[in-house]
This record gives sequence, structure tokens and C-alpha cells, in this order.
Amino acid sequence: MFKRILVPLDGSELAEIALPYAEEIAGKMGSEVIIIHVKEPSENQSKPEHRPYLSKIATQTEQNIKKSHTIAPGEKIKVTSAVIGGTGVMTRPAEQIIEYAEKENISLIIMATHGRTGISRWALGDTANKVARSFKCPILLIRAAAKKSGNVRLDKILVPLDGSQPGEAVLPYIEALASKFKQNITLINVVEQIFHVYPSYESQSYYGGAGIIKVPYTEEEMKPFKKLADEYINKVKDKLSGAGVKTSVMVKVGSASAEIIESANDMQADLVVMSTHGHSGFGRWDHGSITDKVLHGGNTPLLLIRPSRKS
Repeated sequence: MFKRILVPLDGSELAEIALPYAEEIAGKMGSEVIIIHVKEPSENQSKPEHRPYLSKIATQTEQNIKKSHTIAPGEKIKVTSAVIGGTGVMTRPAEQIIEYAEKENISLIIMATHGRTGISRWALGDTANKVARSFKCPILLIRAAAKKSGNVRLDKILVPLDGSQPGEAVLPYIEALASKFKQNITLINVVEQIFHVYPSYESQSYYGGAGIIKVPYTEEEMKPFKKLADEYINKVKDKLSGAGVKTSVMVKVGSASAEIIESANDMQADLVVMSTHGHSGFGRWDHGSITDKVLHGGNTPLLLIRPSRKS
């Protein structure tokens, strides 16, 4: 599924925290790894200083994969590097990365969410955000706070689902990952808190602004919604179990993004896998907003899947 992995680097150590994740996935799934740097127009074209750096990184990455994983007879590990951009016109790293990924049929992009700005360095956080909003293939975003390590594990995975078909776009990827990794998959469905809304003639109220009062549903009133969520998440669990994927489930009530972040922290998840879109409305999340909040407020590596238009 992840045949070609792209790892964009800006020359900073912070950006390199993406490499162990590429090594782990490539080693388990037999993926090709391509490491790139987007050269800016201001950089001297006659001094290809990034090529030796990328070549060294590529060689080390290939050695790490071979050292840490059993390579099947006849299977080759391929790690290459390239410098792109720097044509004399204004180069936007995010656009260059997306264009390159589409041209080279990349199936997974792995990058850090922050890097250092300055000479020959991107504003990597901004670049990662732009790539995340425009990408077509899956993208794995690694928090800059993560420590660079050769012992990355992807054993504990949290999968948020909201009951929508676009939200379930993650499931084929979960099955593919589970077939290669010994993983503990946890499915989570968060029931958004519902409120009674009443008119108010006070200038200000505790639960709402001027003109309204918002009173949360009681635990008893929320029971039917929790029951539906529980039935749905267990149905998905049974489906995955039928495909040989071991899963556990949890149903929470509250803010979807806050509950996802808290649950990932509590279970010390190695990875959160979620769709970028779902159906907003009654009983469903606005996945674009939820994903954005998890991306910026969470601490766990985040694998984002964009559903097909048919979903």
C-alpha cells in the first residue's frame, strides 16, 4: 500500500525526526524511500551543498533499514535522494513537495510539523500545514517535540471514527498496517455533547452569551446517543476482527478533538490514524475542523487519510 515514501527535509535536525518512521514503515512494508530537499531561488545554483547531505542521509537510512529489519530473499531496499526547485523563480516548498509527490506517484509523505527557519531552512511548520491541507496521498506528520530515535514503534494505534463513510476511509489502511505490524488497534467514537437551547433575557448567562442559555443534556438524556455510538463502533470492530485485526473500543462524550487527544495521551499511542473529512451534522463530526485541532493540539504522530470523492 505504501510503495513509495517521500521524506522532505530542510536540513534541520528537527526535520530528520521523520526518518526513523520512514525506516520502520519501509522495513516492514518493503517500501522505496525518497528523501528530498526543496532548494530556494536565493541559494547558489553552483554550490549543490545539499546533495552530499542528502546522499549521506539516504545511505544511513538504507543501512538502518537493513540493520533493523529482516529483508526477504530477492527483496531490495531502495533509498534515493533528490534536490528539487531553485529555478530562479519564487519557490514555495509546500507546492514543490505536492507537485513532486504527484509526479512521482508517492503513496505516503512523512514529515515533521516544525523545523528551523533561516538560511536554507523552511518554515517547516507552515510547510507541513500547507501540504496536509492539499495532499492527495496519505501523510504522516511527526511532532517536532518527538525525540529522534532508531527505535520507533507503531504498536499502539488510535483510530477515531464518527460513523460516516468518509471517516471509514482509514479502515483499509488499518488492515494493511496490521498485516505487517503487531499492533493494538483502539477504535474511538466520541459523542459530541448536546445542549438544550433556551432564550434568555439576561445580558449574560453561564452557559451561553446574551440572548440564549445552553444547558447540557443530562447523562440519562445522552444514553441513547451513546448506545448508538457503542453499537456502531462494535460493528466496525467485528468487521476488522473478521479480517484478522485485533481491536478494542471506547466511546466518549464531549469535544471530539479534546477526547481524541486525551485518549491518545492516556494510552500512550504511537500513532493516531484519522480521515480528514466526514459528514458534519447531527451525530457526525466536522472532520476538517476536528483533524485541524488534533493536528495542532495533540502530541502523537498523526497519519491523515483523504477519502476518495466517492466516499
